[in-house]
Amino acid sequence: MLTEKRSSMLHGVLLIALFSCAAFYIGDMGFVKSLSLSPMIVGIVLGMLYANSLRNNLPDTWVPGIQFCSKRVLRIGIILYGFRLTFQNVLDVGLAAIVVDAIVVAVTICGGILIGRLLKMDRGITLLTSVGSAICGAAAVLGTESAIKVKPYKTAVAVSTVVIFGTLAMFLYPILYRNGVFDLDPKAMGVFAGSTIHEVAHVVGAGNAMGKEVSDSAIIVKMIRVMMLVPVLLIISYSVMRAAMRNGDSGGRGKISLPWFAILFLVVIGFNSLDLLPAAVVDFINTFDTFFLTMAMTALGAETSIDKFKKAGFKPFLLAFILFAWLIGGGYCMAKWLVPMI
Repeated sequence: MLTEKRSSMLHGVLLIALFSCAAFYIGDMGFVKSLSLSPMIVGIVLGMLYANSLRNNLPDTWVPGIQFCSKRVLRIGIILYGFRLTFQNVLDVGLAAIVVDAIVVAVTICGGILIGRLLKMDRGITLLTSVGSAICGAAAVLGTESAIKVKPYKTAVAVSTVVIFGTLAMFLYPILYRNGVFDLDPKAMGVFAGSTIHEVAHVVGAGNAMGKEVSDSAIIVKMIRVMMLVPVLLIISYSVMRAAMRNGDSGGRGKISLPWFAILFLVVIGFNSLDLLPAAVVDFINTFDTFFLTMAMTALGAETSIDKFKKAGFKPFLLAFILFAWLIGGGYCMAKWLVPMI
């Protein structure tokens, strides 16, 4: 029999689940599909609309259910995300793509942290925005949020920046490629797009607009970038633990040493590489996983008001723009000159 506390918590979870169902329905509309916006992005928008309209009418006892979705459900979603990847993907694109991905991830995160310090930005938003730009947009932001424990509005701000510039890249890359500004062969263009566009959905959208040959390599290169989330989270978690120990914090954050959801994410990739499950089952798991991630994004949106965006200020978007400029310029130079050399 449910206790009163768990019953109230369940109300919060069901509320987020209903919003997520609506996000799936909206995400399936032709106009939204044409923009390659995933249900996750629709979910955070719905959550934010709710946060800035009806949120004050929500009983306080429902809040733990929303927080459960933004934390526990999120980690399950990140683990199941591994069913989208295989280690065979890595072998398919070769060493050049892996090297470019590694450079993009390392320079974007380190450069983002440095720029954030110069701009005197909040450290949490800086790290979330940098990792989101470097790896896989919203999913990377969510994974990092689980490792460093920041306030939900900071996560929502970071997600907003990578969604804006990822969507812009999705439209910009095909236009510049078709008009000859990006003077690359299809494979090199695939490496460029996959290693620099933010969201997986955005890579799919941009790739489809540039042709199958570009799309195939772009998606695989992008998935290799997604795999790099694991070592990045391990390094971040270790850094957080060391910082906490230096500050004499023996509780709470000092205990963060290993993000087990990231390790399980890697284990799932390994299992998926064995090709033991039928394609239909994997497709079902991926759909189920997208729903979980949509619930997490919606819950984050529900904790984010306009006032909190104002509190964050303009700097997160400036940081995201600078990183966006680096991804285009640096990524193009590597695809043009470094890839043929490797």
